[in-house]
Amino acid sequence: MAERIRDLVDAMLRALGEDPSRPGLQRTSERVEKALTFLSQGYAQDPEEILQKAIFDERYDEMVIVKDIEVFSLCEHHMLPFFGRCHVGYLPKGRIVGVSKIPRVVDVYARRLQLQERLTTQIADALWRHLEPYGVGVVIEARHLCMMMRGVEKQNSVMTTSAMRGVFQSERATRMEFMELIRSHGA
Repeated sequence: MAERIRDLVDAMLRALGEDPSRPGLQRTSERVEKALTFLSQGYAQDPEEILQKAIFDERYDEMVIVKDIEVFSLCEHHMLPFFGRCHVGYLPKGRIVGVSKIPRVVDVYARRLQLQERLTTQIADALWRHLEPYGVGVVIEARHLCMMMRGVEKQNSVMTTSAMRGVFQSERATRMEFMELIRSHGA
């Protein structure tokens, strides 16, 4: 598969009018193949497996939030990056998850060709299914290079998406507490 990607990158360079054998481009197809392999490794990872390794029975029923998780992904429409911050909260119902597993789940879904809307929903759904909490909230704020570098060329636009499950969706006070806490300055 790696060789096939390199051949396709060389063909693309030629189609753009470049010479893949010139000094500056001699290893470009290899570097692009390695970058794309890394940026799409989420297809080979299972969020359920990541979560199941670190779910603990715990009598804690207050909100748990991991905010400002760096997120980097590739837009499936243009294969250009989008990047920003992801905030995840959940209200446990007798089960908590190891804190590092939440950013790992974010990365699994982000390291696929994505839409920000789908990414937000996939993270929320995975935590909702596997933790079985009272509620889950996910907010992603991201900048899209497909909008910054081409098209409308808007440099300061930030797209915000949210996905709420359980009490984060049905109880306004819970949702508002989550939104306020992700906006506050932390440690």
